[in-house]
Amino acid sequence: MTDTPLAAIILAAGKGTRMKSDLHKVLHPVAGRPMLGHLTDAVAALGAKRTVIVAGAGREQVEAFAQPLGLAVAVQADQLGTAHAVRQAEAALDGFDGDVLILYGDVPLVTAETMARMVARLHEEDAPAIVVLGFRPDQTLTYGRIVAEHGRILKMVEHKDASIEERAVNLCNSGLMAVRSADLWRLLAQVDNRNAAGEYYLPDIVMLANAEGRVSAVIEADPDEVAGVNSRAELAEVEALWQARRRAEAMAGGASLLAPETVWFAWDTQIGRDVTVGQNVVFGPGVAIADRVTIHAFSHIEGARVESGAIIGPYARLRPGAEIGADAHVGNFVEIKKARLGAGAKANHLTYIGDAEIGAKSNIGAGTITCNYDGFGKYPTKIGANAFIGSNTALVAPVTVGDGAITGAGSIITKDVPADALAVARAPQRVLAGWAARFREGKRKG
Repeated sequence: MTDTPLAAIILAAGKGTRMKSDLHKVLHPVAGRPMLGHLTDAVAALGAKRTVIVAGAGREQVEAFAQPLGLAVAVQADQLGTAHAVRQAEAALDGFDGDVLILYGDVPLVTAETMARMVARLHEEDAPAIVVLGFRPDQTLTYGRIVAEHGRILKMVEHKDASIEERAVNLCNSGLMAVRSADLWRLLAQVDNRNAAGEYYLPDIVMLANAEGRVSAVIEADPDEVAGVNSRAELAEVEALWQARRRAEAMAGGASLLAPETVWFAWDTQIGRDVTVGQNVVFGPGVAIADRVTIHAFSHIEGARVESGAIIGPYARLRPGAEIGADAHVGNFVEIKKARLGAGAKANHLTYIGDAEIGAKSNIGAGTITCNYDGFGKYPTKIGANAFIGSNTALVAPVTVGDGAITGAGSIITKDVPADALAVARAPQRVLAGWAARFREGKRKG
């Protein structure tokens, strides 16, 4: 990147009618993060000084997203074309002197690296007035075309206005641009709507710059990186592209995915080295997995931290606030929420642990539950180190079990258990000799 200040304009004024949703199109999630968020994260990573989102219908939702991030929102009340949309950001960028990236809220996969290449190209020796991001799709469909020679743009034309020869060109316009602010507003003011659609087209600024004798340049990106979303089907396609990219990154970083196509990551998943992930594992937002962790098949992890050497699953569920200590075990059909399982502790079968602290090397028997909710409040359970909780124990919170203590299987623990004590809380067993035989005989006669 250069030392020149950077701003970004993200166009998000489309109505998104094909999504058939009450949620604004650019707020639909990819990998658990709104599409718009992927772009704002990328420009923030580049150190953008200002970011302006241009919204139209449903702008209240966009404003609710932008406000906590300190981003400006400009309004395009009438849909008069992309050049018109960009002009709506001029007031918000008043006084800004630097480079401007123009992005689209429904094109979320563009990387910060590609954005940086666009900006860097502005500052190369020939100093182009505008840098356009192009791509070569398998099918050019109705994309605008870029006629270029050695990376220099000779002409840009919308599909509706293109000749047969121009439509044969396979270099297409993604719509993304980098341009100096000093050039942007001056060129936009000259754009007219004398075209087949009667709209103010952003690509026209390239031809206006050419008319001044200024060079404009095109750099290319992979078509997958500039995939747009206008429907639920396209949203699913973009999700698949994002997941494929992230799986490759995880494996390149030293994780083993036993069936990569079945593992789903969130936008912020952190995963260490020598991690093994089984089939059909889903990571929700807010997950950090340390080195040498094994996650067996069909586990779902969200908002959780797993420390080195732990073993999770199969069929385990870690909910927000779960913290799994080093070398701990969380087995099949175990659910943990807002609780810490200490180093070396084990909960291997059919267990629910919520709002709890489990000490190091404690063993939680099958069928154990922490009864943490009474319909009004949540209450804590604390279990010390090296404790042994017998199978089918119900721990009625708030309750504490001390270090080294044992609870008998089937107990309902309602009072604190001192360290190294045994607590048994169940009805005495009665044995009625011969009762079963008499019962069966009576049924046969009846």
